[in-house]
Amino acid sequence: MNILDIIAKKRDCKELSKEEIEFFVKGYTNGNVADYQAAAFIMAIYINGLSNKETADLTLAMSNSGDTLDLSNISDKVVDKHSTGGVGDKITLVLLPAIAALGVPVAKMSGRGLRNNRWN
Repeated sequence: MNILDIIAKKRDCKELSKEEIEFFVKGYTNGNVADYQAAAFIMAIYINGLSNKETADLTLAMSNSGDTLDLSNISDKVVDKHSTGGVGDKITLVLLPAIAALGVPVAKMSGRGLRNNRWN
């Protein structure tokens, strides 16, 4: 398996397997897939879209690519509203306290805490 074949497959509107998606995510996070290759892959996705299965596989691969927190000791259901942050973020400040006031546990992670060490 190689990244060029995966990019070409998505460029040609073919569905990617779970293994191909995991190969991309793992390769990118460990530095074996170059930024320009990732850009080409993302452009192919943007132009041709992802199936529901590909979307789920990509979401899980990305989620499993880093450290995760076990919040099960807080509650069965814990929510978060992710934000890119910045001056324009006016939703998080209002939404999360309202949700917490309804008794739903909120595990808000700051944007700075979510940064990938690759760019530090």
